Amino acid sequence: MAENESSRQMEPVSLSEIIDAMEFQSDLMAAYFHKPTGEIVTITEEMRWAAEADDPLEDHPEWMREGITIARDLLQNEEDYIGLPDQFDIHEYSIMERFCLDLEDREKGMELYHAIKGRGAFRRFKDKIQELGVADEWQKCRDEAITEVAKYWCIENNLPYCED
Repeated sequence: MAENESSRQMEPVSLSEIIDAMEFQSDLMAAYFHKPTGEIVTITEEMRWAAEADDPLEDHPEWMREGITIARDLLQNEEDYIGLPDQFDIHEYSIMERFCLDLEDREKGMELYHAIKGRGAFRRFKDKIQELGVADEWQKCRDEAITEVAKYWCIENNLPYCED
């Protein structure tokens, strides 16, 4: 079995699956790479709490049971799981700043740059990229930056990846 787990780990992980899971995370949901199976799993904060409480699975709705089981395994076998990059690892504000400063149209770039200063920066940025007609450029820049974070995470964790 150990040989099987080792060979699974050497199979490339899907970069698009990693990115999808990274973007799906929130303050209430976390994603992990499960080394023995090569699968990406997600658990909610509620599932983690239920696992920590060690309540019988039957006390929880059917849709939560698999997640609670995963959360229990995670708590008991932390070394089998690698947390995926989350919003703090992605630093979307930094990506926004870099986009503003690298925008070919310097006037639009500076207008965007000033829009992201202070409270409400994300909302103003979202509105301003629409107003300035650079939403597609932003999406491409953001996608590339998140892809780089995912690639770096794979390299850092010795996980070969495939771009699909």
